[in-house]
Amino acid sequence: MRKRIITIIALAAAALKAETFSGTVVDVMCKNKDLASHTRSCAIACAKGGYGLVMADGKFLKFNESGNAKALALLKAASKDKDLKARATGTLDGEVIQVQSLELQ
Repeated sequence: MRKRIITIIALAAAALKAETFSGTVVDVMCKNKDLASHTRSCAIACAKGGYGLVMADGKFLKFNESGNAKALALLKAASKDKDLKARATGTLDGEVIQVQSLELQ
């Protein structure tokens, strides 16, 4: 019972630290290319390298493995082909977002 309470408290503390990050979702291999012409099909084809968000200031924040899986699923289901804006909720660990949720906008 004590372990369960400690786990619940730890999860609640992590949820309180969660931040929201908005930007353009892109695969790691294309993060420095022209985002306006970057396509969903390119991002899907380059999935092995992982994903992240290019922020408004040009900074790239990579997703953790869970975020990569969420991004790939969203990209496969999306009807939009370009200008792939997204919002990620999670915690920042260095320059990696520990993604809790991810949605295309």
